[in-house]
Amino acid sequence: MRTVDLFSGCGGLSLGFQKQGFDILAAFEWWDAAVKCYEANFSHPVFQIDLSDVSKAVEAIKPFAPDIIIGGPPCQDFSHAGKRIEAGRASLTDSFAEIVSVIRPKCFVMENVDRARNSNAYSSARNIFKNAGYGLTEIVLDASRCGTPQKRKRFICFGMQNQPDGFAQTLFDKRISQKPMTLRDYFGNTLGFEFYYRHPRNYNRRAVFSIDEPAPTMRGVNRPVPKGYPGHPNDACPVNESLHVLSTQERAWIQTFPKDYIWIGSKTDVEQMIGNAVPVNLASFVAETVKLAVEEDSRD
Repeated sequence: MRTVDLFSGCGGLSLGFQKQGFDILAAFEWWDAAVKCYEANFSHPVFQIDLSDVSKAVEAIKPFAPDIIIGGPPCQDFSHAGKRIEAGRASLTDSFAEIVSVIRPKCFVMENVDRARNSNAYSSARNIFKNAGYGLTEIVLDASRCGTPQKRKRFICFGMQNQPDGFAQTLFDKRISQKPMTLRDYFGNTLGFEFYYRHPRNYNRRAVFSIDEPAPTMRGVNRPVPKGYPGHPNDACPVNESLHVLSTQERAWIQTFPKDYIWIGSKTDVEQMIGNAVPVNLASFVAETVKLAVEEDSRD
């Protein structure tokens, strides 16, 4: 299927769909660091464009005549890590919906943080999708049950023209694993450590994890163990000076990016790109489900 990726970031969603045979024709992203990183890893073009300008965006996207539009509008304004308010960036969700409604591909996939499902921004975008004639399958996926060793929850809205709402729910449900994937399941014994530190949002949360459980969500920051860390009753082991802290590369691997993926930019930018990205294997799981739904629709 002819595919374009909006708000593509460093390319996690694109790579997952590409792995399932989708023909990614172009990507669109505004952040210059992510554009450079994306450009280094894909042969198709990536355009640096402000997608909040819907008419300009439509003009740039329309020549590609996509069968499917995929993308993840910026989620900071209604993410767990933010202040839980919706500000200007959340309107980019509307921009995504308006672009889809004008170009009218056969289907689209929009992903975001799990709590976006209950946001005003999504409610507005949902109305735009419905008015454009799309049936919607709306589901929150736990990445650890979709081939990714990380307990990361993402909201997926999969729309297809002339379908009832919930049309692909059964396909998703059948493919979701009953067992969450641990780091050991994914990496075997190749990591060289058993426990590691992941800086918590606050000290009411644990910070030390075992490779025999899914990793917590990879966030956009990566900090060493602070001298004042008090420990937590649920930490997987006591904190000591030799406790492993995940490297930038290890965080990218836990996001299921391949080892040869090229990272370009400052350490801060790369950490942010990794934290913002859709895990490649989660994207691949969604892409395969989309493919099955499209095949099912073509048989009807």
